[in-house]
Amino acid sequence: MSIQIDWQAFTPISLVGGLMLGVATVILLLGIGRIAGISGIFSSLLKPKRVEMWQVLFILGLVISPVLYGLARPLPDVQISTSLPLLVVAGLLVGFGTRLGSGCTSGHGICGNARLSPRSLAATVTFMLFGIVTVYIGRHVLGLL
Repeated sequence: MSIQIDWQAFTPISLVGGLMLGVATVILLLGIGRIAGISGIFSSLLKPKRVEMWQVLFILGLVISPVLYGLARPLPDVQISTSLPLLVVAGLLVGFGTRLGSGCTSGHGICGNARLSPRSLAATVTFMLFGIVTVYIGRHVLGLL
């Protein structure tokens, strides 16, 4: 098994996107003391408690950003070559995992590791390891991916 990086797909706009994500994370943490964990922010919008405006704006920004980008440049083609039932099961497992791990890749991987949180480091290593194992089994053992 080899991992290949398509360096031609990396563009300066990719760097800008990463920088914007980092800046938004820092602003959210330093500005109002909140972690930019997308699953937690999104799930809070679904609960019948008081929803804060920053949560709505954060999710709205995630939805609007690709639309604005698409107005300036063509969006990349996305090709999904797996079945819809497999995607649904995968999505449910990711949702279960974020609840089980008390956070998602953005919350633990970006924010938690930046704060040197041992729990986030353990969570990041765990979901990366299980992601690698899942892709290996799906692709090489079961032939699904």
